[in-house]
Amino acid sequence: MAEAQASPSPAAHPPLRPRDPLAWVAALTGLFAVLTGWRLAIPSIPYFDEVHYLPAAREILALFTQGQGAYPNREHPLLAKELIALGMGVFGDNPLGWRIMPWLCGVLAYFAAVRALWHASADRFATLAFAVLLATGFHLFIHARIAMLDMVMVAGLCGAAWQFAGACAQPETGRRRLALTGIAIGCALGAKWNAIPLAVVPGLTFFIARALAGRRRLLLSRRGAPVPGVTLVEAFVWLGIVPLVVYAATFLPGYWLAEPLHPSPLAEKGLIGFHRDIFALQSQLMTPHRYMSTWPQWVLNLRGIWYLYEPIDGAQRGVLLIGNPLTMWLGLPALVWCLVAGAWRRDWARLGAVIGYAVSLGFWIVAPKPVQFYYHYFVPSFFLLAALALTCSDLRRLPRGRWLAWGIPAASVAVFAWFFPIIAALPLTRADGYVTWMWLDGWR
Repeated sequence: MAEAQASPSPAAHPPLRPRDPLAWVAALTGLFAVLTGWRLAIPSIPYFDEVHYLPAAREILALFTQGQGAYPNREHPLLAKELIALGMGVFGDNPLGWRIMPWLCGVLAYFAAVRALWHASADRFATLAFAVLLATGFHLFIHARIAMLDMVMVAGLCGAAWQFAGACAQPETGRRRLALTGIAIGCALGAKWNAIPLAVVPGLTFFIARALAGRRRLLLSRRGAPVPGVTLVEAFVWLGIVPLVVYAATFLPGYWLAEPLHPSPLAEKGLIGFHRDIFALQSQLMTPHRYMSTWPQWVLNLRGIWYLYEPIDGAQRGVLLIGNPLTMWLGLPALVWCLVAGAWRRDWARLGAVIGYAVSLGFWIVAPKPVQFYYHYFVPSFFLLAALALTCSDLRRLPRGRWLAWGIPAASVAVFAWFFPIIAALPLTRADGYVTWMWLDGWR
């Protein structure tokens, strides 16, 4: 009898983790893949920055098919252009071949981002709300349908976030997931340098968490957050060394890319020396552009970019890069709420959304690049939408907040459907048909 009375009560056990919504996430990913893949080959001409990256991809493809190729577009790393070249090699030098790999990266980024939020929050409602908000947020949809470097970079960052959050939530898989995190970081860096600010976050997070644990053997202790069983030294290998090795490996084809009678600039200067040229090209003063904008305009969704607006494929068509106005604006107070609630509850999912937003946006506030564009808000928009999804989950627990928690994702779908013709290059009825969607002068 005494033993029975001393046994722990059910309340003493930790609360059960909510059921993993993996099946729902997989289904929504399939829907997103179909939506973004529909009419992927329209427009049938290169548009916006495809005119820069397709020639570079053709040279890489020529290196593997003809044994020689030039090295254009030297201001960016090679991986994204290598993947575009792979798509062209498999499906041909046509619109489908140009865009198939960015589309696959977009689908991967979608799945990985949603899984990252699940592992970070264990919040089923927030995860599914985020899946809806992300699919209808404009940024990911538009960039999954164009042969630009950004989609490959974002896929790498989302993959890293997924695996790192999974390592923290499921330490028994920590070593494997940390290795995958490092590989994903290296791929993100190999696509575009814009990944640098977030690339260092997993390693810094691991170091700070382990240092705050107060272990006497800081470097070799296997105990404590964020991934028990992994030492700080081992984490440095996975999150510091592996990304650099993968990044360096993405440049291998560059050693054979050369002009006739001139050696490869990469082979001539070496990897480190060649990076001085990349930095110089990245930092040079660019000619002012009609679509250039500043970070306050990104935050407030005041300035868009027309990726396309011309008669093509038998109709007037347009692709306007703006954010979903509903969720871009509602996401701002959601970030404030996540900062307050996260600090009060010590909720690392909410604080992580705020920190990720601040880091990814802050880079562009201090970056020595005088001409910037709204597509640089692509990565911050992920964190903003995650904050909005987590806020919706909090609203659901309020007496009168349930309708709002469900209504915001539903309204996001409605706004997405309204703007769909000018983010998916659908036929417009007349040459000035765009005015229907011009809520702000800065979108013109």
